[in-house]
Amino acid sequence: MWRLVAWGAAGLLSLIARAEIIDRIAISVGNQVITESQIEEEIRITAFLNRSKVDISAAAKKQAADQLIEQALVKRDMEFSRYPMPALSDADASLQALKKGYGDEAQYRVALESYGIGEDALKRRLAWQLTLLRFIDFRFRPGIQIQDADIEAYYRQQLAKWQANGQQQIPKLEDTREEIGEALTQQRIDEALDRWLADVRMQVSIRYVDEALQ
Repeated sequence: MWRLVAWGAAGLLSLIARAEIIDRIAISVGNQVITESQIEEEIRITAFLNRSKVDISAAAKKQAADQLIEQALVKRDMEFSRYPMPALSDADASLQALKKGYGDEAQYRVALESYGIGEDALKRRLAWQLTLLRFIDFRFRPGIQIQDADIEAYYRQQLAKWQANGQQQIPKLEDTREEIGEALTQQRIDEALDRWLADVRMQVSIRYVDEALQ
């Protein structure tokens, strides 16, 4: 009996040790951590969403790690600003739309299995994408001001392209003003986000346990 108990304890310790290896910390971002398994999951889900081949090369891991670092920095800002996190159910519509691209439930399940991911992980990713888009809009849109001169300059650039391409039906400025304004707003939101991420990277301690990801 003692031998069985001892073997069971040793087996349990072995399983724990293997779990720690699989989930070992790769990067710390302030008081948040990114594990090796999170990096691989990021790669697999991204490939699934893009319907591309899973690439677990060193370069792909580095890119996925960088994306997770940015996510950690955004989550940190969400906590500071007490931004309300949406329910996981908010991703239901996105998940159902994604499933339709696979014809039926069976094909969808086969695809999930082939990429080595679970539906719960996929749904968390879809929910995060929605959250990120909403937060970025909440965080940066109020500071964006688009002037009439900006819209007119953008229209002139587009007009030159349309004429060069021989486009026959060219919309008038007033018919495209709102669309151009939104395009410029989105462009400047992206630029503001990039600047903010660059600044906050300098303020938050980012430590690479796995130096290959640096």
